[in-house]
Amino acid sequence: MRAASPYVLPSLLVLIAVLTLACGSPSMGRGLQSVTISPTSAEGQMQFTATGFFNVPPSPVTPLTVTWGACYQNESTTEVSVSKTGFAQCGPGASGTYTVWGYGMSGAQACPAYVTACGGGGCQVTGTAQLTCP
Repeated sequence: MRAASPYVLPSLLVLIAVLTLACGSPSMGRGLQSVTISPTSAEGQMQFTATGFFNVPPSPVTPLTVTWGACYQNESTTEVSVSKTGFAQCGPGASGTYTVWGYGMSGAQACPAYVTACGGGGCQVTGTAQLTCP
């Protein structure tokens, strides 16, 4: 019977270490875990700010660059406008409580890419706040 090369065991140990670290390592990708929007509620108009919480540092990140929008009762709306920087305001005729949302991409490798009326879905991680219009 032949003796194994003295390099086999160290090579196997290195391979196992690399595979173990790769499966749970942050180097596999930084992922957005959650988004919060502040303030959580406002009336008429407000500058909202998104904060992102990630699986690896730096976390949290404020302000987080997100895609902004608004909906009313889970449907798209044009009665409330939200700028690219998160400034939301009631339009003419807007009445009631609207959801202001901001979403960022999760960073996941395999997930569907779709967005619902209120900003959630697929690879998106969404935070919400409320805007009340008179």
